[in-house]
Amino acid sequence: MKTGGSLERLNKIEKSWIVYDIANSAFVLIVITTIMPIFFKEYAAGSMEPAVSTSNWAFANSIASLFLAISAPILGTFADYKGFKKKFFMVFFVLGVGATFLLSSVSEGAWIYCLLVFILAKVGFAGANLFYDSFLPDVTQKKRMDHVSSHGYAWGYIGSVIPFILVMALILIGMKSSGSSALPPLQTKIGFIIVGVWWLFFAIPFIKNVHQTHYIPSSTQPVIDSIKRLIDTFREIRRYRQPFLFLIGYFFYIDGVDTIITMATAYGVELGLNSTMLILAILMIQVVAFPCALLYGKLATRFKAKNMLLVGIGVYLIITFLAYLLPSFDSLQTKTIMFWVLAFMVATSMGGIQALSRSYFGKIIPAQRSAEFFGFYNICGKFAAILGPLMMGVIGRITGESKYGVLSILILLIAGGIILLKVDESKE
Repeated sequence: MKTGGSLERLNKIEKSWIVYDIANSAFVLIVITTIMPIFFKEYAAGSMEPAVSTSNWAFANSIASLFLAISAPILGTFADYKGFKKKFFMVFFVLGVGATFLLSSVSEGAWIYCLLVFILAKVGFAGANLFYDSFLPDVTQKKRMDHVSSHGYAWGYIGSVIPFILVMALILIGMKSSGSSALPPLQTKIGFIIVGVWWLFFAIPFIKNVHQTHYIPSSTQPVIDSIKRLIDTFREIRRYRQPFLFLIGYFFYIDGVDTIITMATAYGVELGLNSTMLILAILMIQVVAFPCALLYGKLATRFKAKNMLLVGIGVYLIITFLAYLLPSFDSLQTKTIMFWVLAFMVATSMGGIQALSRSYFGKIIPAQRSAEFFGFYNICGKFAAILGPLMMGVIGRITGESKYGVLSILILLIAGGIILLKVDESKE
C-alpha cells in the first residue's frame, strides 16, 4: 500500500470510509452550524428575546449531547462483538437522516417542536459518528491513521460546500423575491431535504464496503458480558492510563473548539451581523479548512500529532479572546471584518484538531475494542459539548451579555492543553 498524500493513493476501503465524512459534513455545515441556528432564531423563535433564544439553542445542543454521553459506553462495548458495529451505525444513521427530513415540517413559532426534532437529528448524527469513528482501526493501519483521518475531515469540508451552495442559492432566490434579509421558510425547509438526500446518498459506499475486522468473540449473553467488560475496563484503568489521560485532556479542549463552532453563528446574529455575511463566512471556512486539514495531517508525520494538536489549541485560545472583544467594537463594519478574521483562524485549525484527535486516540487503543474505547471518546466529546454551551448559556443569561460566556471557554482550552502535554504515546 502506498503511503503518499493524495486521495488516489488511498485504497477502496479507506476511500469508502472517507466518503462518509462528505455525507455527514453537510449536516454539520448546514443544520448545526449555519442555517438551523438562524432559522430557529428568526422563524421558530422569532418572538423571543435574542439572548433567551441563544440560550435555548445552547440548551438544546446540550440535551442532545447528554443522551449520547450517557449511552455511548454501553453501546460501544456491545458493538465490539462481531457484526454489531455496523448494525448500531445503521440505527443512528436512519434516525439522523429521518429527523433531518422532519425539520422541513417546522411551523412558524413552533420553537419547542423545532428543538425536539433538531435534538433527534443531532442524536442520530452523533450516534452514527461514534461507530463511524470506531471503524478507523478496521479500515487502515496505525501508521496511516493521521493521514486517513485528516483526509476524512478535509474532503468532508470541501465536499459539503456543494450542497451548501445549492441550498444558499435557493435561499438567496427566496430573499430576493421577498425583499427581506430574513431566511425564506420554504426555501430553507427544502434545504433540509437536500441535506437528508445528500447524507443518504454519500453513505452508500461506507455501508457497502466498510466492514468490522477487529472484534471481540461472540457471546451467548452479549448484554451482560458487555457490562462486565465495561466494568473490567474501569477496574484496569491503570493499564490504559495514556488513553484515559488523553480523554481527560480531550474533554476540555474539544469542548472549547466545539462550542465556538456550534455557537458562532448565533453569537454573530446577536451582535447584529448580517445573516448572508455569516453564511458566506462559514462557506469560506469550509474551503480554507480543506487544505489546512491536509496540512495538519502532513505536518503530524514530521512534528508528531500531539505537537500539532497543541498548536491548534493555541490558535483557538487567540480566537476565543478576540471573540470576547468583538462586542466592544462600535462600528458594525469593524465587527464584520473581525468576524471574518476569526472565521479564517477557525478554518486553519478546526479540521486539524478534530482529525488528529481521532487518529491519535485510534493509535493508542486496542484495535479489537475500538468501539468500546471510542464510546469513551464519544462520551468525553458529548459531555464536553454539554458543558461548553451550558457555560455560555448560563453565564450569558446571568450577566445579560454573551461575551462573558465566550470568555469562559479560555479555561477549557487551557486545561485541555495542559493535560495533553502529560500524555506519553510511547508508553502504549
